Amino acid sequence: MPQVRLLPHPDLCPEGREIHVKPGASLCESLLKVGVAIEHACEMVTACSTCHVYVRQGGDSLEEPGDDEGDQLDNAWGLEAQSRLACCVKLADTDITVEFPRHTRNHAREH
Repeated sequence: MPQVRLLPHPDLCPEGREIHVKPGASLCESLLKVGVAIEHACEMVTACSTCHVYVRQGGDSLEEPGDDEGDQLDNAWGLEAQSRLACCVKLADTDITVEFPRHTRNHAREH
């Protein structure tokens, strides 16, 4: 089972964390299942960019972003070459390292 290493983020994961995820599972859904409150304003239908993450290691093992993901990434805060939408990332058999952006474009965080 691939391991997802989460780098520390002051709000979402202050001390960092490592989780195991089944191959083929959605990164966003997997984070939510273990209590990491990642934003997902569109309910994971690739209609916003609030679940934006950086895949710092292991990104080569993931499928390339589709057109919908690419279009929404254009709206993400702090876009980088390693940017992905967690709702679109399906885990492969390789470990990945994920960093959460410091900000999101969501104006109102829902709890």
